[in-house]
Amino acid sequence: MFLLIKYAVTALIIVIVSEVAKHTDRLGALIASLPFVTILVMIWLHLEKQGAEKIANHAYYTFWYVLPTLPMFLLMPYLLHRGCSFWLALLLCAILTIGCFVITALICKRFGISLIP
Repeated sequence: MFLLIKYAVTALIIVIVSEVAKHTDRLGALIASLPFVTILVMIWLHLEKQGAEKIANHAYYTFWYVLPTLPMFLLMPYLLHRGCSFWLALLLCAILTIGCFVITALICKRFGISLIP
């Protein structure tokens, strides 16, 4: 039952964000930029009694994994405004994100932060 509640709440948030985004770009983007998924995961971990260490690690690594995704949010509108098809823009953004992740992981490794499991 708890698993079904997790699915329903998580799906509801995604649907709400996509519906709001249809009507107002800025509010949709603002809501989407909030770390709902991370917050939900931390709540689910807490309710499943996973412990503070597990929740803290999740928050810590989420910070490092978010950084390499940020350039994608600049590349996507740039490509779309210049006539690039959505699917090609999405592919190029995925490639950029993977590249940025590799670079971030290599830099972090020099400082003792291991991002690759």
